Amino acid sequence: MSDAIVKQIEEQGAEVRRLKGDKASTEDAKTEAIQKLLALKLAYKEATGEDYVAPNARQAKPPKQQAQKPEVKKQTLLGVGTRKDDNYSEWYSEVITKAEMIEYYDVSGCYVLRPWSFAVWESIQEWFDSRIKKLGVKNCYFPMFVSNAALEREKTHIADFAPEVAWVTRAGNSEMAEPVAIRPTSETVMYPSYKKWVQSHRDLPIKLNQWCNVVRWEFKHPTPFLRTREFLWQEGHTAYANAADAEKEVFQILDLYAGVYNDLLAIPVVKGRKSEKEKFAGGDFTTTVEAYVACNGRGIQGATSHHLGQNFSKMFEISYEDPSREGERAYAWQNSWGLSTRSIGAMIMVHGDDKGLVLPPRVAAVQVIVVPVGFKTSNKDSLFDAVDKVTKDLVAGGVKAEHDLRENYNAGWKFNHWELKGVPIRFEVGPNDLAKKQVTAVIRHNGEKQQVSMDGIVASVKTLLDDIHTQMYNKALAQRDAHLKTTTDIEEFKKHLDEKCIILSPFCGLPECEEKIKNASTREDGEGAQMGAKTLCIPLEQPKQALPSKCLFPSCTEKAKAFALFGRSY
Repeated sequence: MSDAIVKQIEEQGAEVRRLKGDKASTEDAKTEAIQKLLALKLAYKEATGEDYVAPNARQAKPPKQQAQKPEVKKQTLLGVGTRKDDNYSEWYSEVITKAEMIEYYDVSGCYVLRPWSFAVWESIQEWFDSRIKKLGVKNCYFPMFVSNAALEREKTHIADFAPEVAWVTRAGNSEMAEPVAIRPTSETVMYPSYKKWVQSHRDLPIKLNQWCNVVRWEFKHPTPFLRTREFLWQEGHTAYANAADAEKEVFQILDLYAGVYNDLLAIPVVKGRKSEKEKFAGGDFTTTVEAYVACNGRGIQGATSHHLGQNFSKMFEISYEDPSREGERAYAWQNSWGLSTRSIGAMIMVHGDDKGLVLPPRVAAVQVIVVPVGFKTSNKDSLFDAVDKVTKDLVAGGVKAEHDLRENYNAGWKFNHWELKGVPIRFEVGPNDLAKKQVTAVIRHNGEKQQVSMDGIVASVKTLLDDIHTQMYNKALAQRDAHLKTTTDIEEFKKHLDEKCIILSPFCGLPECEEKIKNASTREDGEGAQMGAKTLCIPLEQPKQALPSKCLFPSCTEKAKAFALFGRSY
């Protein structure tokens, strides 16, 4: 395996040197290539226990001869080498690779989702899919290719995506007669079919969802899960005969998105509407759930539910004979809503710590890892049998449990390994535990230890997992609330922003005023510009204090319409 990694390191090193010498290459391309090289070197160190040294590198002087020490078996080095608060970006890169969440790929901005991260996505899929089906939504699949003609019909909507649309222009060695785009979103793909399917009010509502991938060829610095050129998501597209039913669904879906974060990922979110500046292009209004990342003080958009009004139905002629007006046709009222694998990135950032990943129990691929400790040749069989029985009892009771019976790694190494991967509970089973018919449980998110009786162990574990979820949620909520400030003064606003806070302030709602607030709060320092604040949302639940009449921006003459939640964001 190490030979294969060496070959990859050499090839990637050559690519880094090529990009550094190429004046036409972008900084993003260079940074991505260097990150991939560092990740490969980390993989080499994990596999061999040694730092990678290039074949032609200058050799260090040999150390003085010392007395020979007894040989100790080498074991892979583990752990995160960067503290989360010291260098967040390096910490994130280490965690997602060492915890086996992603693998780098040779197309910039695209990543391999390994089973450990895909299990999180599967848990989200299962939870959300079962609930939208109760609302009458059905799953389907539409092609990933979009004709140029379809995109042209939707210029206003596609304007935000136009620079990021990827095009297929060749088939083999031949230029295609008409290039086709790869979907950045699927309105243009799906709505021509809706036009065919809707002829009468009896054909409505249409409630469809698809689980798929989309491609947005971003030129900003790519970051796994958070900003990638291809990502997985679900996108729901519905059409109704009246506005009231459509608007009702927008908020039903928003509540489900809040449930994904609160009930699965143990992340508190603020439900709200996007400002006019930030709303989905072509829609009447956009609702969102917004989370807070404490380590860098940024907000992150968790998912969005849009009311499209009749804008798209008029564009795509999705209409039907109006039963109340003979001879006239009425246009459908539409919604679209989406949640992506960005949710996994939010989970990593909110809960991860200096030891690595911390998984919320309800999305963890393994909820309990059972490890034998203190075994010798004389008691190994009985101890291993006990570990196997505990594991099988947990699995039979509906707990996602595995055991680690590998004998080529010691217990300490295994503890570090499973802590790095974020498993919520570690069971240690030693001779003393066996004698007392108990296990020692170690809780990942806070390091606490407690003894759990083998009698009724399944019920005890399920209660413990629920307690862990609640504690993780409450910890994230306390962090968020400690950094949630309210102010009406722009100078205090800027001070809170630089203290990694999100801020509630009175806002008039005008896009030009929001741009001024963003520019006024941009900070220049020795490390370059720190982005200004934008509206994350206008919270549905407004602060209890009275809304001032004046907007936050000093020279704005418009009246404030609501408290808006501002912050730096992804």
